[in-house]
Amino acid sequence: MKLEGKVAIVTGGGRGIGRGIALALAEEGADVAVADIDYANAQKVAEEVKGLGRRATAIKVDVTQWDQVQAMVKQTIDELGQIDISVHNAGVISVVPVEEMEEEAWDYIMDVNAKGVFLCCKAVIPHMKQRGGGKIINTASIAGKNGYPGLAHYCSSKFAVVGLTNACAKEVARDNITVNAICPGIIATQMWMGSGMLADAWKQPGESIEESYKRTVGEMIPQGVDQTPEDMGALAVYFATADHVTGQAHNVDGGTELH
Repeated sequence: MKLEGKVAIVTGGGRGIGRGIALALAEEGADVAVADIDYANAQKVAEEVKGLGRRATAIKVDVTQWDQVQAMVKQTIDELGQIDISVHNAGVISVVPVEEMEEEAWDYIMDVNAKGVFLCCKAVIPHMKQRGGGKIINTASIAGKNGYPGLAHYCSSKFAVVGLTNACAKEVARDNITVNAICPGIIATQMWMGSGMLADAWKQPGESIEESYKRTVGEMIPQGVDQTPEDMGALAVYFATADHVTGQAHNVDGGTELH
């Protein structure tokens, strides 16, 4: 197994992409701290990791709070011994035009998606430097490279993650720490399929959420199929094992950006 003896943190690990990444890392031998604001979900995924024969711990964390992020790092080290891989995946979304957007909506998206990634990077870098290296993996989005209507705040937050990833990678390159970003495409997670989320907000008259999602996949993705949390997990494993890849924001989108 490629990650035998390694320890990973995955924020937003309680469901969706985070769960897919946590399980992919575990399948390659990593022990995993599953961190999520929903502790019950984190516990469920931690049990799945244990079912794969790896050590795991569940951590409740609000990534917008510096003290909680520090506590997450400390708990991981205390319980699992070290941090070799830190995946900063926690994220939120809403759909609203700029003209109608409340300031609070902007702040909330930016706080979780951009500030949260910054705080997590800040918290793990000293430990990784002390250990002589590490892998930081941030979750951005194809919306971190292209704008989409109704998602100005979300796009801004994900553009920020791409910029942070590239700048941070250059800061810590000589410390044997790599910093890369996963840019997911269209995945049938809560962000797409939940009430008021993307497929719901973008549905045409008479469409169900499922029909809207299927149409969007067909229109936007050249391959004609959506992506999966397991796809994101595969890229996370690659970033966790690639010693000379850093500062990159890599799409897993079935060719959407080429559309």
